[in-house]
Amino acid sequence: MPEIHRKLERTAIGFALAIIAVSSIGGLVEIAPLFTIDETVEKVEDMRVYTPLELAGRNIYMREGCYACHSQMIRTLRDEVERYGPYSLAVESQYDHPMLWGSKRTGPDLARVGGKYSDEWHVAHLADPRAVVPESKMPAYAWLQRNALRTHDLSAHLVALRRVGVPYSDEMVENAARDAFGQAFPDGAMAEGVAERYGDDTNIRAFDGDPGRLTEMDALVAYLQILGQLTDAPHQKEAGEQLVQAEEAE
Repeated sequence: MPEIHRKLERTAIGFALAIIAVSSIGGLVEIAPLFTIDETVEKVEDMRVYTPLELAGRNIYMREGCYACHSQMIRTLRDEVERYGPYSLAVESQYDHPMLWGSKRTGPDLARVGGKYSDEWHVAHLADPRAVVPESKMPAYAWLQRNALRTHDLSAHLVALRRVGVPYSDEMVENAARDAFGQAFPDGAMAEGVAERYGDDTNIRAFDGDPGRLTEMDALVAYLQILGQLTDAPHQKEAGEQLVQAEEAE
């Protein structure tokens, strides 16, 4: 053992001060970027919040540990951009609590999976992954189609998110449970209110294929189908960069 370590370990106060110094460096690296967060997060006009059904699906995604194998952050690496689409922007995660960027990429990145596959594909894949992707290592989640979705606490969840900056209105909070049902029942009386509160582009349909029940499968598929669709900013930025590159090439 180096002599300096021997001296530090024999001097409790000095050793404690050394630990504090090293820990402070790590803390500074994590905290310092937060002082420039306003400059880091892009400002876009079309960014929208998650609907109650999508939020419930996000909770199921976390509950089942999907983030342990799937990242939601496309890096600026060429192979990732060519495979998945425009690289991720900070604004896309501004309403995510907690962040689900991830780092372990056992499965494909899901940051742009919204709209890439049909609802039927997602249901089949979640129920029996190898029936759709033979080489898949993903476990099956067939029971999600049997589990009724819990909605009684969605209003409280929206209130909690509003306290950390997500702009949910009083009307959204009050109608959270109704909107969760309305989004999965396109022909029901509650569907119209979902479009009014969250926008005409909101996905309103029976995500699990069964319009008679609201299930956890409805919620998870609704969440997957909105990933990468909350704002069009990444695609606009990519188009702008491609235009600049073309002009420079000329």
